[in-house]
Amino acid sequence: MAKVIFQRPKYLKENVFHYCPGCGHSIAHRLIAEVIEEMGIRGITIGVPPAGCAVLAYNYFDLDMIEAQHGRGPALATGLKRTLPDRFVFSYQGDGDLAAIGIAESFHAANRGENITVFFINNAVYGMTGGQMAPTTILEQRTTTTPAGRHKTLDGYPVKVCELLSQLPGVAYAQRCTLTSPAQVNKTKKAIRKAFQCQKDALGFSIVEILSPCPTNWKMSPIDACKWIDEVMSKEFPLDVFKDITPAAQKNTEAV
Repeated sequence: MAKVIFQRPKYLKENVFHYCPGCGHSIAHRLIAEVIEEMGIRGITIGVPPAGCAVLAYNYFDLDMIEAQHGRGPALATGLKRTLPDRFVFSYQGDGDLAAIGIAESFHAANRGENITVFFINNAVYGMTGGQMAPTTILEQRTTTTPAGRHKTLDGYPVKVCELLSQLPGVAYAQRCTLTSPAQVNKTKKAIRKAFQCQKDALGFSIVEILSPCPTNWKMSPIDACKWIDEVMSKEFPLDVFKDITPAAQKNTEAV
């Protein structure tokens, strides 16, 4: 009899994902659901889905979900956590949702050290609305609104969210990951679990930024989209732990 070593997470519904082939949202959903299952926190977890490609996240997670207005995920998550401090509360946001219309909510929730967790999907483009330039679009990247490529003089520079937020004293944990290989997926899962653990230990604001492929708007195959992240995007957005105040991390720092 064959041994089952891989199956659907218990807290993902049977619904078929609406995401484009090769999109990273479905993998990110799976990882979050797996961690919630492994930590045994499903009954006390509330997710806050965004506007954008993941607007239908509540159709996939089998747990309490409350949709926020565009960009207001951290504000809604703050209210939920302050009202129900025993709950695990996370917002799930794209680059336009978090770094454009929601940059104030993101910044000030982080600065206040709100004990919430943010999962930030960075695909360097506005995915749902047609592939326009996003705050995280890199220089020279072509989009529908930058057909000649993003230019620093006209369009400014890409916003580096982890680098920005990690400077704030209220942030406990900030890490950037990706989904381009099994090894990277495993690293991302560990980061997601650590972010939830920060919340469990009441350390403050935690964020996991995930570089995610968008083959449709990048006009690439899924394989080429992953290669582009590894070879181009991750040079602009380095994969790293930008802040970690957990006891284990501090102990390792002191040992060095």
